[in-house]
Amino acid sequence: MSLTEKELIAIRRTLHQIPEIGMLEFETQAKLLEIIERLPQTYLEIKKWKTAILVHVRGANPTYTIGYRTDIDGLPVTEQTGLSYASRHAGRMHACGHDIHMTVALGILSYFAEEQPKVNLTFIFQPAEENASGGKQLYESGSLDEWMPDEIYAFHDNPGLPTGAIGCRQGTLFAGTCEIHATFLGKSGHAAFPHQANDMVVAGAQFVNQIQTIVSRNVDPIQAGVVTLGHFAAGTTGNVISGKAQIDGTIRALTQGNNELIQKRVRKIAAGVAESFDCELKLDLHQGGYYPVENNQQTTAAFIDYMKKAANVDFIETLPAMTGEDFGFLLSKIPGTMFWLGVDSPYSLHSEHFAPQEGAIIKGVSAMIGYLSERQKMFVK
Repeated sequence: MSLTEKELIAIRRTLHQIPEIGMLEFETQAKLLEIIERLPQTYLEIKKWKTAILVHVRGANPTYTIGYRTDIDGLPVTEQTGLSYASRHAGRMHACGHDIHMTVALGILSYFAEEQPKVNLTFIFQPAEENASGGKQLYESGSLDEWMPDEIYAFHDNPGLPTGAIGCRQGTLFAGTCEIHATFLGKSGHAAFPHQANDMVVAGAQFVNQIQTIVSRNVDPIQAGVVTLGHFAAGTTGNVISGKAQIDGTIRALTQGNNELIQKRVRKIAAGVAESFDCELKLDLHQGGYYPVENNQQTTAAFIDYMKKAANVDFIETLPAMTGEDFGFLLSKIPGTMFWLGVDSPYSLHSEHFAPQEGAIIKGVSAMIGYLSERQKMFVK
């Protein structure tokens, strides 16, 4: 039997209690496998890669494969929700709602495990969305090759949308991101003798100031980009000149072209500061698999059309967001669509108080079972 709403909520609460950091989701993987292996197995094939799980549902007419991806990792956040089923793992929390994501995927899978789909379905339970480009790692491992989707779907929960509402748009849904890690190395010394030292507080401050010109004077104002430097560490006390400054931040852009443009300018500015202050520079710009989430025109048109017409769906056309998601890498390889699922929380994603409304689960399951059932008809000869 397909999993009921009561069963799904119980599963979500179990998963919520065992959050794990990317590539260390061993308990989560074991719990997911336990649930999946209780489903009817007639049409299912299961494969593991590290902490990932791939489930292939054999279609009656296996001429086409539709993919569905969920992420499974948590965050290094100490939960402060006060829920009776709060995290049992100290300093770990499903503060981004991946417990909701997994539960919806299990609900959809439970239906198609019982009702054989017309075409193949590949369910991807992917690790390390938050910290290690898990989608890119999984794709490049080759584990997906024999079950490679022809198109693919995924969602992210959204605390700002009504419970169970589906949000989507054509084009870019989420920004591409890139980490900035810059270290300036000079010479420390006594505050009274600046000529005998090379002050990296001043060098770092110049870097921070100049970075603020990148978006305002390089990115087309009709488009969007963000450069935030959220960490600056230098020095030990007020009367010692610091010989080292460590600065960390992030780039966000709605197109890969603008992301690369901003990266180029960061490199030039950093190199210029190092040259002008005669200091050593160590610069790491790490994008990994966090490309912009750019929805495919054809799949997204079909998705939006279905969701607008479905009687049980509250569809909302959304604006782009500067949040990052490694599903962008998979969408750069496989045409597909990402969407929002509303969970109506007063607290934001990544908050230690984040508590999504569980009524969204069955609505998400129902909407995607309906869409996937309809979408399959396009590919049956």
